[in-house]
Amino acid sequence: MVRICRWVLLGLIYLTITFNTFNTPAFAQQFMNPQDIRILIEQARDAWVTQDVDAIAQLFTEDGELILPGQRWQGKEKIREELIHFSQQYSDVKIEIHRMIIQGDQAAVEWYYEDTEKATGHRNKADDVIVIDFQDDLISSWREYFDTQTPVTR
Repeated sequence: MVRICRWVLLGLIYLTITFNTFNTPAFAQQFMNPQDIRILIEQARDAWVTQDVDAIAQLFTEDGELILPGQRWQGKEKIREELIHFSQQYSDVKIEIHRMIIQGDQAAVEWYYEDTEKATGHRNKADDVIVIDFQDDLISSWREYFDTQTPVTR
């Protein structure tokens, strides 16, 4: 009987150590807080609207990427350079966030976007979806999908 009790006790100790070890933060998968992700996305929106290229670039990891239809900018410096080029050509940016879906370290954002081409005065309007990956509290990947064909009713 004593022998069985020892094995039961050892088994319980083993199970306790095993399950407590895997439930500790060192072994649990850690994700950004959803509220922190929302704040980061709103900071990105605000920086796009004000065309603050440094603020946008600082939201990315060193090797982060920003992908637009037909373009891929890799690294903070390349993102910053391309955003400078963008701000030289476009003005009066307006963005309305319609929804955010956050899961783990990823988010999907649906927003309505407008800007004006400086050379022509043409007003661009698009519904836009952005899929974002986060790493170390920064954006590691930002990929946009524009819809410029569906008539805008705003």
